[in-house]
Amino acid sequence: MKRKLLYTLSGSLLCSLSALANGPKPPSELKDPVALVLLTVIIGLVLVIAILGNAVVGAMDLYRERMKREAAKLPAILILVTLTLAASLPANATSVAPEPSAYYTPLSQSSLYLLVSIVVLEIAVIISLLFVLRFLAGIKSKSKRRAAAHAADPAKPRISWLERINNTRTLDAATETEEDMGHDFDGIHELNNPTPPWWKWGFIFSICFGVVYFWRTEISHSAPNQLQELAMSEEKAAIAKAEYLKNAANNIDENNVKMMDNADDLAAGGKIFVASCAPCHGPQGQGVVGPNLTDDYWLHGGKINEVFKTIKYGVPDKGMKAWQEDFSPKQLAQLASFVKSIHGSNPPNPKEPQGAKE
Repeated sequence: MKRKLLYTLSGSLLCSLSALANGPKPPSELKDPVALVLLTVIIGLVLVIAILGNAVVGAMDLYRERMKREAAKLPAILILVTLTLAASLPANATSVAPEPSAYYTPLSQSSLYLLVSIVVLEIAVIISLLFVLRFLAGIKSKSKRRAAAHAADPAKPRISWLERINNTRTLDAATETEEDMGHDFDGIHELNNPTPPWWKWGFIFSICFGVVYFWRTEISHSAPNQLQELAMSEEKAAIAKAEYLKNAANNIDENNVKMMDNADDLAAGGKIFVASCAPCHGPQGQGVVGPNLTDDYWLHGGKINEVFKTIKYGVPDKGMKAWQEDFSPKQLAQLASFVKSIHGSNPPNPKEPQGAKE
């Protein structure tokens, strides 16, 4: 009977995996590296569950007589089987077609969550089987015997889990002499204290990583080295900077406009002046219908921001239109800078001064 219950447990886990395989997922998701890794983990965990299930079945045969004497513990196993079957039910539900997401791989969010959920479920089942196997094999009773032995011999130090990981032990006065290296410095004794195993393996891993990294970057050139990565990052930064400056150039107004002394900007402003401003102010700014722009007199202010404002909003009362709809803020700044650059050029046939001297 117990064997059938464990077979049912293993069958329920396989059903949850088959539900994943039968789901209507796009074929392209199988090529996703995340999906391949998760599927590999799922298959590996299924093998672990199968091995543990077989071990539990074997332990069940050896433990059958004791289980008969301890019939009160049978409901716990039945509850475990019931929870496992219940946990596999959501995997058998109708799968939903994956929707496009912002995830950087073709694997959809719903498929990712489903795969991760199955991995978590399998891990939970493995932990449950380990507890069952621990109980059936009588490991709990062995732990009790070890605890009783330790209580009977308190002189023997107990090794904690941290000491096991670091492969160390707490020393007392009696065992300290065993680890003494024979070196004495001002009353301080050097003890044998090797580095922990995890540190050694980490060091070995770093060496292996360095060898692989050197091979890929300096020999096979299958991956960029640090200098190449720096150059690539600088290139991306330069593109981003150029894009930012391109957008920032159109954020100029009368409050932050600056004089543009660059020859290209002045040439661009001169072209705009000849095409749009020369009919009223003359091709050299000497003034025709509009005022002379080369002398020291200004009707609406001669500072760069004031010239920019006059060009931008115009002077409707005197027939000058607003140019803000015709040119971009950068073009308006180029035009204002050109007007300031021709100050004092003294063109022939200048118009009489108008406005206030500045």
